[in-house]
Amino acid sequence: MALATAAAAASACGGDSKTSAADSTGAPTLRVALLTPGPISDKSWNGGAYDGLTALRDSLGAQISHIQTKTPAEFEENFRQYGAQGYTVVVGHGFEFQDAATRVAPSYPKTNYIVTSGRVTGPNLAGVAFLFEEASYQAGMIAGAVTKTNKLGLIAGTELPPVKASFEAFARGAKAVNPKVEVITSYIGNWDDVSAGKEQALAQIARGVDIIFQNADAAGLGIFQAAKEKKVYAFGTNANQNAVAPDVILGSVVIDLPKAFMLLGREVQSGAFKGRVISLGVKEDVVRLVLNPALSAVIPATAMAASDSVGTLLRTGTFDALKDLTVAADSAKPIAPAK
Repeated sequence: MALATAAAAASACGGDSKTSAADSTGAPTLRVALLTPGPISDKSWNGGAYDGLTALRDSLGAQISHIQTKTPAEFEENFRQYGAQGYTVVVGHGFEFQDAATRVAPSYPKTNYIVTSGRVTGPNLAGVAFLFEEASYQAGMIAGAVTKTNKLGLIAGTELPPVKASFEAFARGAKAVNPKVEVITSYIGNWDDVSAGKEQALAQIARGVDIIFQNADAAGLGIFQAAKEKKVYAFGTNANQNAVAPDVILGSVVIDLPKAFMLLGREVQSGAFKGRVISLGVKEDVVRLVLNPALSAVIPATAMAASDSVGTLLRTGTFDALKDLTVAADSAKPIAPAK
């Protein structure tokens, strides 16, 4: 993807500009670019990020650009293109963008690079660590109480450290309320193959799984299709996906990406941005479990109460059962399995 591609994407999003205009307050106009690893039509990870990008446009008057990238070479190329164009902020949306951002950021010190689900840092480089495992633990508690077969499925696109951490948290939450639970884990190999997602789900269901916790972006839509066909339950992730399949989705572990993007955008606009790891979780109300009211009758009241109690502890910063996962999400340190 060369400059022409990036410019076309910017034009399509109404984002690129050759001037450094100022808003009504006199502050320089933010120019924000977003690189996503998958399509923004996924109603999940990538779509949520694009919603965050448009929130910056609508609320802060930012000029925006978006481009979908597939390979590490494209990550780096587009990071450099946006830096050369003088963008204020470039967001690489996903753990996989860390290496490219680390290489490129020093070459464009006037551009702030941000990697979501990352922990890389530099003078103009920040990692945003979404504490997704927190609400994943709560979702596991719900699943452990609802399952009839005591078999829960975990399906993701690829085996990224933050995904593994959230899966482990889900398993711990389930086992906390139901020690008999068995967890079956599968990885599709990509994030956008809907048919492959459905196949993985059907294979797990054939093994007795009756609730699936998926983190598979667009491929997750195929998992929901399988759940509907076989009449089992599932969880949405990243965005509130409850309305995507309201008859089978018990709830969604949501990352409020528009809120996160607004927090970051205001910090940059005020001149207070510093390269660091920015942790956003339940305490900051960026990560949360949103249960589906259409299926609330399926969930035992005791399980809801237990999940709410954990939520209270998470908001006060006094829940300690996941601290090792927060560290292990971005290191080679092994994650202790759920007991």
